[in-house]
Amino acid sequence: DVWADTAYRSQANETWLKSMDRVSRIHRKKPKGKPMSRRASGANAKRSTVRARVEHVFARQKDQMGFFVRTIGIARAEAKITLANLVYNIDRLIFHERQSP
Repeated sequence: DVWADTAYRSQANETWLKSMDRVSRIHRKKPKGKPMSRRASGANAKRSTVRARVEHVFARQKDQMGFFVRTIGIARAEAKITLANLVYNIDRLIFHERQSP
């Protein structure tokens, strides 16, 4: 599944996702000059709850952990991202261990 905001919704992107056997979870755009339908608004709200969980992880890595990818080569970038995710997960584990009785 591909989750994104309305900036990524286009016919070209939807066609490409379908050709790659991906499910589009991209937010719907509001029609110009008309109110958004209740169905589309509800679907966007459900998508936002999922996206918010992921976006909070990225925000924490970027702001509190000072995460910034500036490497030469995709392999080094992947290694840096993997290590940042590992540190984040260990930090969450420590948090949850302290919370349990």
